Amino acid sequence: MTAPHQRPPWRPGIRLRAASGAVAIALTLVGCSAGATGAGGPSPAATSAGQPAADRVEPLPGPAPKAVLPATVRSADGHRVTVRKTGRIVPLTGALSEIVFSLGLGDHVVARDITATFAQAKKLPVVTRAHDVSAENVLSLKPDVVLADTSTGPAEAVGQLRDAGIPVVVLRPATALSDVDRRITEVAAALGVPKAGDALASRTDARMKAVERGIPHRDGAPAGRPRVAFLYLRGSASVYLIGGAGSGADSLIEAAGGIDAGKASGLTKDFTPITSEALAKARPDVILVMAKGLESVGGVDGLVKIPGVAETPAGMDRRVASVDDGVLLNFGPRTDQVLRSLADQIHAGPAGSGQPHGRGE
Repeated sequence: MTAPHQRPPWRPGIRLRAASGAVAIALTLVGCSAGATGAGGPSPAATSAGQPAADRVEPLPGPAPKAVLPATVRSADGHRVTVRKTGRIVPLTGALSEIVFSLGLGDHVVARDITATFAQAKKLPVVTRAHDVSAENVLSLKPDVVLADTSTGPAEAVGQLRDAGIPVVVLRPATALSDVDRRITEVAAALGVPKAGDALASRTDARMKAVERGIPHRDGAPAGRPRVAFLYLRGSASVYLIGGAGSGADSLIEAAGGIDAGKASGLTKDFTPITSEALAKARPDVILVMAKGLESVGGVDGLVKIPGVAETPAGMDRRVASVDDGVLLNFGPRTDQVLRSLADQIHAGPAGSGQPHGRGE
């Protein structure tokens, strides 16, 4: 069942299709990262002093784009939606908020989901927590348009918004790097600023390509690439999952020149409960976590106490890559920062070795 990027929500956004109600509850906690860094290196946009830089999005240069309205789009849930005004925008995920602000329309946003953790959005009222949308709170702000994705719920709340006459545009979730441009252009089309969407997609593509040129082993043989396991952790809710095919992290790991250890070990589901057997089969050289998830288990010391972790190459070397919850699986305008941070961390050697890390197959 659907439980997200990011979710954060979820996946801020993780959009996990996991197998327990506890996971769905835990996912609402994602995106509350305070910018912690992991043992593997700094999170995106860390300063040279090792302290997190301001968590900010970068709007397109120049004045805010002028919307050409009305704009009629096909919502991912089958509805044909016409947006006539965009003076008051409510994005219901942190990932969607990031795109709206990056388009230069941040001044039009009147509320946020708890997963919108970047600086420009922090003072906005929180009206929803991803899978716990409060229709009453949203309606109280008199929005002109609401942006959601297919993991937003409950369905009754989304229905209440539509029944009140609010245009609700639902978008498909992003689970891979190939989804970045689509998400940007779909949001821009719904808000009547398609040219700004094209400009933001072009800027994002250029930045991604610049990062990709410096990534080692990106197209190399498996033997030169580190095996990386993405562990989704929420210690307070006793949720411990390992990512497999379709987790979203697999796309990032492969683009960063690594091998997704869960996927390579045969995990066909996006997320599977962690077991000693699954970790032994995955045999990761590096463990990738969200910063808040690492904090929730007591840091690296707590991570290696999870059954099976200490016996992996990553656990023995204490090789942990950490990226902020608020950006890891957003697949948006800041994904180049995520990819750069991830590549830097997974290709660094074990502490004190001075050597690149990667056992490969």
